[in-house]
Amino acid sequence: MKNKTFRTGILTMAACLLLSISLMGCGNAEPAGTAESGLQTGAGQSGAIIAGLVGTPSDYSDTENWMTIPEITHAVDTFYLYHTCYLDDSKDALPICTIDNQAVRQRAQVVYENQATVFEESTNVFVPYYRQSNIYEVTGLDSQALESFQKKEQRTDVYAALDYYFEHYNNDRPFIIAGHSQGSIMAKIVLGEYMAAHPEYRERMVAAYVIGYSVTSDWLEAHPYLKFAEGAEDTGVVVSWNTEGPGNKGQHNIVVEDGAVSINPINWKRDSTYAAADENLGSRMFNKDTGYYEVKKNLADARLDTERGVVVCTAEAAYIDAVELFGPESFHNNDYAFYYENLRENIKQRVENYIAGNQPSP
Repeated sequence: MKNKTFRTGILTMAACLLLSISLMGCGNAEPAGTAESGLQTGAGQSGAIIAGLVGTPSDYSDTENWMTIPEITHAVDTFYLYHTCYLDDSKDALPICTIDNQAVRQRAQVVYENQATVFEESTNVFVPYYRQSNIYEVTGLDSQALESFQKKEQRTDVYAALDYYFEHYNNDRPFIIAGHSQGSIMAKIVLGEYMAAHPEYRERMVAAYVIGYSVTSDWLEAHPYLKFAEGAEDTGVVVSWNTEGPGNKGQHNIVVEDGAVSINPINWKRDSTYAAADENLGSRMFNKDTGYYEVKKNLADARLDTERGVVVCTAEAAYIDAVELFGPESFHNNDYAFYYENLRENIKQRVENYIAGNQPSP
């Protein structure tokens, strides 16, 4: 099975690629189609069919279109969608990259190491490559326009990957859906549409970690089969947060919507109870000097701003250098990293609780 061979040299790449919004030049390729193809994903037990998908789906029977196809060593899977890795500001840049864009793939591999490794201790992590929006194409869009733009070839690929995963790889195991930023927009679309059409899959969902993009109260009301997490232990729920410094309040942040809801990733509370940095189990940060990741204690605290629907953090760390997109004090690049060890333990806990609650009757 295709496992983690892509990690060869990945820590070296991380030093220059890790979450660098300012990196340019993903390389140009043939334009992606934009016309609706009439393609549809198959009907689930509900009989619902998702029609009107845009373009021709990428071929997920080709293992080259998967970053990871792990050996099965756990009872639960994770289907992970990485954040924006297409960063091309050239004048002839495509709005949506092709599936084989090598610069995007290299960046995505670094993102995996930074984020998706948190799921490895408790789950088998599957990661498809998928066509992505160019960051420069979506700059300035509001949330409604942004989510609409993601329902082009990006959605077509993610649904095709899910179809292939469930038909050929999942083997009826419980699973987690996870993402970050653009990947979480796609995860949100999956939850709101694909899982509505596939209740037979949804009933096996341990949790959905929609991190780095807002889940709103209105969206939850529009999808009553989805529930937001109330604590550290519930299953079948949506988990979400965006991390900001206190100075971002009232500022535009492309990933923060009105009516956003979040959970504190240290104490797993939904109210404004403060969690000090010494309660944090550890932040996993990349050390550019050594070329390795290391766990740091007492770095990141967390308090929910329940009005804005974000996690407020006062860590002494650099904000993401993309004020136009995220505001002056955004820790968008550290949504996973700041709370890595807490998240790892939480995944383990939810997996254990799901398995314990779904044992066959004697």
